[in-house]
Order: sequence, then structure tokens, then C-alpha cells
Amino acid sequence: MKFLDLFAGIGGFRLGMESAGHECIGFCEIDKFARASYKAIHNTEGEIELHDITRVTDDEVRAIGEVDVICGGFPCQAFSIAGARRGFEDTRGTLFFEIARFASILKPKYLFLENVKGLLNHDKGNTFKTIIGALDGLGYDVEWQVLNSKNFGVPQNRERVFIIGYFRGQRARNVFPFGGKVENADPGLKNEIKKYGTIQPNFNQSGVVYDTDGIAPTIRAYQGGNLEPKIRVKEATKQGYAEAEVGDSINLSHPNSRTRRGRVGKQIANTLLTGESQGVVEPDFRVRKLTPRECWRLQGFPDWAFDKAQEVNSNSQLYKQAGNSVTVNVIAAIAERL
Repeated sequence: MKFLDLFAGIGGFRLGMESAGHECIGFCEIDKFARASYKAIHNTEGEIELHDITRVTDDEVRAIGEVDVICGGFPCQAFSIAGARRGFEDTRGTLFFEIARFASILKPKYLFLENVKGLLNHDKGNTFKTIIGALDGLGYDVEWQVLNSKNFGVPQNRERVFIIGYFRGQRARNVFPFGGKVENADPGLKNEIKKYGTIQPNFNQSGVVYDTDGIAPTIRAYQGGNLEPKIRVKEATKQGYAEAEVGDSINLSHPNSRTRRGRVGKQIANTLLTGESQGVVEPDFRVRKLTPRECWRLQGFPDWAFDKAQEVNSNSQLYKQAGNSVTVNVIAAIAERL
């Protein structure tokens, strides 16, 4: 199917959709640095290119022509609503309204949207209620599910809500729910540990044999008992700290905060943010920042895509772009069900 990539960022939606055989006809992205990465990674020659979505006229939208799917991860904004809710009209002044405006003109068969999990209870649920009402008024039946990137072959704890809108009368089957861990979301992007067997454990081996194409097991300074060293990380919990071992991730921002929780990821990355705020415990118990390349890998981007983006952007922009992106593996799994 032909899709339009709104709020495109670096093209996480695009890579996932294309891996399932769908075709991109155009994209919209306001950030010039993200656009540079997008155009370096993807072949956009001859495609529709839009920048500030709020400045795209209705006539320009009509000129896009036939589209099967509109994709987009839109920012979560509150709606200023007084009195009766009017669905589509109530979303004016927000970026969701722009997606709704495109949908009202182009009338694609499907809408494929992504947002933070908090959208569901944002403003006591009024934000999501208004979104559903707006899409209903435009003729779309809607289903949604919260999915975690860690269940799709990337070691990142990242919960996001995914929304599928069906133009009324077009639904063939439901995309959701996904049950349990989804395997083979995209063989080209998957990176899981494969256990092949066991050997007799010794001082520095856990006794498990891993496929060399998978991820190496954590290397520990000591095995067993209370001899295994740990790093204590300050947290706003009753205990006052969390313990981090080799291979754990640590949120490095605001280390002296008295209110932050969940700063340690146990053998998994915490949700990527737009800054350089995540580290990993090394075998020598030093803590180092994740590299931009590692952050892109945690979002399911292949190294060739990162290499192309690195040629046109600084490290600070590459960190930001990874944090703002969707996880490619999750998009690919959903795209295969459309």
C-alpha cells in the first residue's frame, strides 16, 4: 500500500513499513537536522517533501492524490475545551488536528499513529477521548494497544500506544491485539540472544552456550554469592538506591535528584530520551555513556542507516533523533498485519 509519512523524523515508520512491502510517496518533517538524516537514509527523489505541516494548505494536501495509509507519531498536547465536545473541531490548534485535516481530505483506508503511553490518561483521559471522537466523526473506527519495544527484539524498555484507524467499511481484520512476545518482526533487524546448549560452569562462565550471531552474555567480575560487585545508584525509593551490575543501564541525568525513580535498567536500556543521558556498566565497573550508534540500534535502525545519518549530523543531533524516533521493529510487526 502507498503511505504518507507525517512527523517523519528520521524515518522509523518508513523503514518498518517498507520492510513489510509498503511504498512511501512523501514525507513531512519540520526539523532540518532530522530531515537531513531522513534524506541521507532514504531515497526520496521524486517524492512529495513537506516541512512545516501547519503551513501546508488544503489545496497542497489535495494535490498529494491517492494514499492508502497515513503514518505519524504526533506530539501529545492538551485540548482547550469549554462546554460540549465537537470532535474534529475541538482539536484545532494542536498537531493532532493536522493529521485529522490530512485524513479528512485524503480519506486513506488506514491511519497508523503512535504516541506516548501517557496519552491514554492525559488530562484525565479527555485528550484521548477527543482524539477518538474526532476520528469517529471523520468516519474512522479505531483500535489501539500499548506495546513495549523490549518484546520486539530490541533491549529497550519503551512503552508506546499504537493506534490504527480504519475508514468505515474498509476493515478486513483487526491488527490488535498482539499476544506475548512477537517473534520475527523483521529478520533483518532482529537481534536476540539464542541459547544453543550448556557446558560445565566454571569461575567466569555461566555455563550457557550462545550463538555467536546473537548478543554476548554479560561478563561478570565474580560469579555467585555476595562476592559479585555492584554499583549503587541514588533513587527516590524507600531503600534510597538501586543496585546496578555489569551490563545494566543507568540514567545519568540529574544524579543528585531526590525525586527520580527507575534509574537502573536490569540488562536492558531504559526508554531513550533526546539527550545523552544513558550509560551502561562496563566489565571494569566504569560507567560509560551509550554511543549514538548504540542508541540507534536500540530503536531498531541498521548500522548502514546510522552511518549515512552520521555523515550529515552531529552526535548531539543523532542522540536527539534516536530519542524522538519510533522503534522500527514494532512498526514492522504492525505493518505486516495491515
